[in-house]
Amino acid sequence: MSTSDHDAYSRLEYTSTGTGTRTRASTVTSMARTTRGTAARRDGVRVLVTGGRALAAAAGWLGETVTPIGWLLAASAVAGIAAGAVLGWSVGWMIGVASLVLLLTAIPFLAGGYSYRVQFRVDRDAVVAGSDVTGTVQVVNAARRTALPGLVDIPVGDGLVETRVPFLRPQATHEETIAIRAAKRGVIDVGPMSVSRGDPVGALRREVVWPQIQTIHVHPVTAYIPSTGSGLLHDLEGLPSSNIVNADLAFHAIRDYVPGDARNHVHWKSTAKTGKLMVRQYEETRQSRIAVLIGTEAEGEYSSDDEFELGVSAAASLSLQAVRDGRELIVTTGAQQPELSRGDVIAVREIPTHGIRPMLDGFSEIDRSLRMTRLEDVARLVSQTADRLSLVFLVSGSVMPVQRLRTAGSFFDAESTVVIVRCEPGADPVMRRVGDVRVLTLGRLDDLGQLIARGALE
Repeated sequence: MSTSDHDAYSRLEYTSTGTGTRTRASTVTSMARTTRGTAARRDGVRVLVTGGRALAAAAGWLGETVTPIGWLLAASAVAGIAAGAVLGWSVGWMIGVASLVLLLTAIPFLAGGYSYRVQFRVDRDAVVAGSDVTGTVQVVNAARRTALPGLVDIPVGDGLVETRVPFLRPQATHEETIAIRAAKRGVIDVGPMSVSRGDPVGALRREVVWPQIQTIHVHPVTAYIPSTGSGLLHDLEGLPSSNIVNADLAFHAIRDYVPGDARNHVHWKSTAKTGKLMVRQYEETRQSRIAVLIGTEAEGEYSSDDEFELGVSAAASLSLQAVRDGRELIVTTGAQQPELSRGDVIAVREIPTHGIRPMLDGFSEIDRSLRMTRLEDVARLVSQTADRLSLVFLVSGSVMPVQRLRTAGSFFDAESTVVIVRCEPGADPVMRRVGDVRVLTLGRLDDLGQLIARGALE
């Protein structure tokens, strides 16, 4: 190899080696830059997330603290100061500064935390419609320092009751009594209560909510029904039917003995007289089982809310007397039909009848609305699932045609006495027969007891 070739080879080797070194350095530098870029992006995302959460928390605090009056003052402050600075309006400066001062003055009223213990009690959780319920609000300052005045908001049904709490020393107690008017049948939810604190202007407001809820059942008004009105209502041993059986309680007649008859049913006096075996024959007796069915359609049954309330009160009166007399009772109403249901779906609601209080609570919850199951469908379902019914009451309003009521009563067997109770406020009390069913027209709730006392069910 010549000297020139050797020098050329050396330069080539050096050049090649230098190029490789620069490539590795560039790769390391690029990786370092990529790592720093990823970390920077990660930090940027973290900052954005943290900032977003802080902004959301601030927005939530502002939404809970600033009232509409406060937002109005803030807008007035911004607009007034802007108008004064840009347009030189002195009135704008006055409005803006005054609004800002009011907002700043309201802030100290929010200072300090809440250390209240709040309790709400009612003297009774079940009343008859038209009565009053007394509630007691007790607020205790559990802190070690004096608590600023506050306001207790108590939702009562669709309304709101406000009670002011004065300055309270440590461990001091403030009680206040409120009257709750239970004018109509239904369910009244009292709560959840909230204690709020704010400035006199009402620009800022802090609120703490207690989740306690008291439920008051407002029972329907009921009328007294005499238990001597019909044997169907006061026979504890059961009702004799037209079915003849070989063993029961109600004696019917004596017949000739046939193979298979029980020896203990042999009537020995008749046997001695006739010279051949004679046995007793009985009428089958039924336990008095009563069903009360109530229509709840918003249209096509009742003409007004008063008429519907009369129907609920009549049904409750009949059911209450049946429970007091120890009858086996079934109370069923129509329920809300599913929106996508077909005609073969029957939704019903059964009122509990194992006690007077649960039953009346169930009557408090009855309501009428659209897409309720028709009374005829309720009757058809009850007739299929509840056998051996001795008495069936169908309660409806004056709008429902009698033909529909007769159709509802036709689902029950001939041994069941079907009574239709049509409620029509102001009408004269009338009892008439339409085919095999009895139709009672009620103008007032007291008419029900009078019709039964005159033997309307006999």
